[in-house]
Amino acid sequence: MSLFDVDLSLPITDPTWIFFLVLSIILLAPIVLERLRIPHIIGMILAGVAVGEHGLNLLAFDSSFELFGKVGLYYIMFLAGLEMNMEDFKSIRVKAFVLGILAFIIPLGIGFWVNLHVLDYAFMTSLLLASMYASHTLIAYPIVTRYGINRQRSVGIAVGGTAVTDTLTLLVLAVIAGMYRGESSGSFWIALVLKVVLLGGGIMYVFPRVARWFFRRYSDSVIQYIFVLAMVFLGAGLMELVGMEGILGAFLVGLVLNRLIPHVSPLMSHLEFVGNALFIPYFLIGVGMMINLRVLFGHIDSLKVAGVMIACALLGKWIASWCTQKIFKMKPVERELMFGLSNAQAAATLAAVLVGYNIILPDGSRLLNEDVLNGTILLILVTCVASSFITEHAAKRVVMNDMAAGEEKTTEKERLLIPLVNPNTIESLISLALVVRNEKQPDNLVALNVINDSNDSVAREMRGKQLLERAAQITAATNVNLTTVSRFDLNIATGISHAVKEHDITDVIIGLHHKSSIVDSFFGKLTENLLKDTHKEVMIAKFLMPVNTLRRINVAVPPKAEYETGFVRWVEQFCRMGSILGCRVHFFANEQTLGLLRRLVRKKHPNTPTEFTLLDDWDDLLLLTGQVNYDHLLVVVSARRGSMSYDPSFEKLPNQLSKYFANNSLIVLYPEQFGKAQEIITFSEPHGYNFDKSLYYEKAGRWFYKWFKKG
Repeated sequence: MSLFDVDLSLPITDPTWIFFLVLSIILLAPIVLERLRIPHIIGMILAGVAVGEHGLNLLAFDSSFELFGKVGLYYIMFLAGLEMNMEDFKSIRVKAFVLGILAFIIPLGIGFWVNLHVLDYAFMTSLLLASMYASHTLIAYPIVTRYGINRQRSVGIAVGGTAVTDTLTLLVLAVIAGMYRGESSGSFWIALVLKVVLLGGGIMYVFPRVARWFFRRYSDSVIQYIFVLAMVFLGAGLMELVGMEGILGAFLVGLVLNRLIPHVSPLMSHLEFVGNALFIPYFLIGVGMMINLRVLFGHIDSLKVAGVMIACALLGKWIASWCTQKIFKMKPVERELMFGLSNAQAAATLAAVLVGYNIILPDGSRLLNEDVLNGTILLILVTCVASSFITEHAAKRVVMNDMAAGEEKTTEKERLLIPLVNPNTIESLISLALVVRNEKQPDNLVALNVINDSNDSVAREMRGKQLLERAAQITAATNVNLTTVSRFDLNIATGISHAVKEHDITDVIIGLHHKSSIVDSFFGKLTENLLKDTHKEVMIAKFLMPVNTLRRINVAVPPKAEYETGFVRWVEQFCRMGSILGCRVHFFANEQTLGLLRRLVRKKHPNTPTEFTLLDDWDDLLLLTGQVNYDHLLVVVSARRGSMSYDPSFEKLPNQLSKYFANNSLIVLYPEQFGKAQEIITFSEPHGYNFDKSLYYEKAGRWFYKWFKKG
């Protein structure tokens, strides 16, 4: 027996060494090629060419590459749908449809004419080959994700256009393949369209409801990730069952789960991490392993066919992007970004060429010959390289333009404090902070644990550290930095107010007090004392379901709320929350306040779905009971006593909220106000009532004035 029992024959067949080599490529290719200023994606493809059976023959294109490659392709399409801003997409759906139609018709028309008259191919061969020029794959999408511009208008147009173009291309492929299987009757066409429409409608109706039910019952991040991945493959598999490619099903699943997976959530971070670290690189390496440069450059006819295919594909996609830019008066950099994303050929192109290559004509020849097969390899290589370079260049320009524009704007400082007391409310409070915070301001979250100086302070300190560690884990999963603070103080309210001053806090987010006795107040002593000690914005929250499963945000706004110092801040925060969660923000206020709300939302958050309803009688919140469902969030904007928008009717709110909205998720918000903290708060206890002396003297003065006037 030898010391090293190792099989040195190539290609490598041992799973351990195969996986090690793939991981080494994923690790080293970006590092090496970054120095050469070559996009990472090209490094993966070129590495696949080098280690594949047509290169050094280190690895064979076995079932593992086929499996992981398909997962990676589905992942690209799924993330593209998942990361689209659906409200933005509604405003650009016409542009996306136009780009998709043009990116299909123009390359198809140019390619069909060239195939007939230059390459002298038959009608059906020319049509199928031309449809290959029209399709494209979002190979370069990870680039825009890495630069953080995946929510740009031009990116959304390119992604939406991809769905339109690939759908039409795959329909052409399905029809041609069906004709050669003897399924060319009209009923076949009608049945195919009906199956696709019915399946798409079923996915859009069933999948979101199942996912919302699942997320409300199970909060474990691993279980949620497995569930989402299963939904992706279920959608892809169902689409394949009806005769279409699974990439359309994966993209559609991404669209329908868009609202339930916010881009600032830990689940979204896990999905992106696993995809970009493993599945997508595996797919790119597999694409490179299929490229056979030796065969290609050994045949003049293959080079001629490849040259024609590359020219038709690039020219057609550029004309489509140029026409879209001119029709909708977009910027040149947006045209460059659309062109970069839409000119890479891979998935649908491979599907089309393999289907055509496997169709045997009556004379024994193939519908698409070996020259087309070899030319497709070079087409994939050139278009993927061009797509990556163009997208990288355009993405850098977009980022630099955004940074230049951002330097001219002054953003108001923001810093949120989340006091942690109850371990059961950590996730909901952190999730709320993540969706209302300004993403452009780094390190603006602070978690606080206050420890009473008592006999069991050591045990309290240990529990406090565990709470802070749990909060840090949640934010770390979303790549957001969280500052953790632990301090000793006389009581929790005093500790919070001291932390507000020490860390320059602008907003405080706390959980709603759990009423434990009849004499206990609605908010509890902690919240009441906190509102006395600080004039900063305070959000008091109670969530009965995960934040990402909310379907609507109802905001009840009192009269004169626009005169408060923090008015603009909380409006922006809830508009930001609605935009991230993809849910509608419904404002209820009087006519004057609604007018200002409309102008503010239209100016700063035009893409947030909003609705405005007149609420004349603020005294009775029962008017909202018919508007607030179990999966809605009710936000009640209150005010401290003595502030501009304070009204005596606020004293009835605790009883109304506890009686009529006990089964709803709730936020009671006290806006920021200038001046010193008030000695009296809105929801004060009757037995602890401490009147406002200024109001007392004002009432007394009016009484004496009337008495003297009578006399």
